Amino acid sequence: MSIAEAFRHAPFLNAARRMIQETPYPVVFATLSGAHLYGFASPQSDVDVRGCHVLPEKALMQREEYTLETTRHQDHWAMDWVSHDVQKFVNLLLRPNGYVLEQLYSPLVVSTTAAHAELKELGQGCITRAHVRHYLGLAYAQWKTFERHDPPQLKPLLYVFRALLSGIHLMQTGQIEANLPRLNEAVQLPYLPDLMAQKRAGVTVLELTPEEVRFYQQEFEHWVACLHAAHQASTLPDGPSAQAALQAFSQRLRNNSL
Repeated sequence: MSIAEAFRHAPFLNAARRMIQETPYPVVFATLSGAHLYGFASPQSDVDVRGCHVLPEKALMQREEYTLETTRHQDHWAMDWVSHDVQKFVNLLLRPNGYVLEQLYSPLVVSTTAAHAELKELGQGCITRAHVRHYLGLAYAQWKTFERHDPPQLKPLLYVFRALLSGIHLMQTGQIEANLPRLNEAVQLPYLPDLMAQKRAGVTVLELTPEEVRFYQQEFEHWVACLHAAHQASTLPDGPSAQAALQAFSQRLRNNSL
């Protein structure tokens, strides 16, 4: 069963769709990000719904609505719905922002439209070598978080390897892949399946010896070097080529809505 097929049976999917339907503006798309997309969500993991909406022309001066944020709590988890106005989303796409690319191409689709499909097509012109900065920055930030805690935390360690392997995959293939189990199919890191299984079971703290911590530091440094090498060898363009097309898309959606 594919990731997208399994997602259709998620217990929170109907609640997510109801939240989207309550959005006061037309929604271009809504997808899942976070631990569910990365492939190691636990029963306690937040449900991170992300997407894009279209503000009418008259609402553009109300800058607080460029980004809409809603949180709902149910049982032992929270659901966050964060959506950017289409122009803000386009501006983020035109930067080396891996988060919005992963949201746009997430296979865990809560809501979609024909404009979503068009935006994904245009988004191909925003995939660049410059995204290496996003994935390196994310990996270093998560590694600092891992180092800072005693005892060490599991979540930042998984986020380190997710970021590095996603960045390498993007540099090598030009494709967006945020799911760590799928990324690990290519590199077969023997410790990742057990770490992910612990995370899915709700483990938050790791019991590691100093030798094991040094091992993960060596792995971190090795895969950082691999990401630098993949960047150097990448044939991706240095910058985006879809600026004009995306600006026209944004204005057309503003004029015509969905």
